[in-house]
Amino acid sequence: MTGSWLAAALCLGLTAINLVSLAIALWRIGRKARGPALLPEPVTIVRPLCGLEPYSEATLASGFRLDYPAYELIFCVARASDPIVPLVRRLMAAHPAVPSRLIIGDERVSENPKLNNCIRGWEAARHDWIILADSNVLMPTDYVQQLFAAWRPDTGLVCSTPVGAMPQGFWAEVECAFLNTLQARWQYVGESLGLGFAQGKSMLWHRPFLEAQGGIRALAAEIAEDAAATKLVRAAGRRVHLVGAPFPQPLGRRRAAEVWARQLRWARLRRVTFPLFFAPEIGIGAVIPLVTGFLAAGGAPGLLAACAVGAAWYGAEWGLAARNGWHRSWRWPAACLARDLMLLAVWLAAWVARDIVWRGNAMDIRTKPAARLDADATAA
Repeated sequence: MTGSWLAAALCLGLTAINLVSLAIALWRIGRKARGPALLPEPVTIVRPLCGLEPYSEATLASGFRLDYPAYELIFCVARASDPIVPLVRRLMAAHPAVPSRLIIGDERVSENPKLNNCIRGWEAARHDWIILADSNVLMPTDYVQQLFAAWRPDTGLVCSTPVGAMPQGFWAEVECAFLNTLQARWQYVGESLGLGFAQGKSMLWHRPFLEAQGGIRALAAEIAEDAAATKLVRAAGRRVHLVGAPFPQPLGRRRAAEVWARQLRWARLRRVTFPLFFAPEIGIGAVIPLVTGFLAAGGAPGLLAACAVGAAWYGAEWGLAARNGWHRSWRWPAACLARDLMLLAVWLAAWVARDIVWRGNAMDIRTKPAARLDADATAA
């Protein structure tokens, strides 16, 4: 087989896989529950906080406006000096009808600051159904109902991947392209194929189940609590399920360096915790099919082939975004292309670095045995 045929086969193969994944996502996202949902149960929502973000007031206030009969809010912050504290106190005072508490101080059970920040909130929860929700999740009024609707007899955990909303500027739109029609799409494809992965943005736990597996501190087994949750649920013979449609995360303005740092951090975590699933990620962007499509035909026909490939990839992604009401603009093709170029660089960089920085905290992402061996050698 000549090089042109090989290039054509690679282009067509990756494009076909991409289009199939988009078709699965179109079929899966927005589907109603397949069976009876749980009856309304009292719920505790634990929100770990660290610093102010552009839409902090909107996202935190959304938790006080839920159309749910019995729930409490617990806000967790590591330090009393955190600038988010006055906002939380003001929101609590403005909504006295909603039971809410602010817990200051964390438990150092891992290198993961978010998990450390959740421990006391989890232990203080009054109810057996507990939602761990990031501070930047914008909760719809039926937030709890949507999470419960995804619970099945085989469920160990219900999650929601974020979808980027309210972007300001080109690089925020690039982050939307990462979050929405790429990462959210593949999350739902994985779940549809029986390979559900946990996502730390919104996690609905039944406390008796997690306590039987070692409790919330068992999530310290991995550097990322969602990776630990995925492995814990699978080891217990249960499944991770996703909500019918993901919840929005307002983005505001983003700089290129911020998008790079965030995507690289997540990529490094995926590379360490699920290397066999991370390795094929080099093929989920359109750059390789665009290049191989051009090489297969060459010259002017190659340019036409590359344009056709780009139209197929990004046109289908536009359709998925439109179907679900996600952000779109005239800059969509450029944002998707910038995303896919960055994706290649992120994938390569993820294999060589071992440290990440999360909210100013340096974290060693190697597996614990590797880190321990290195530390022992240094001490010797």
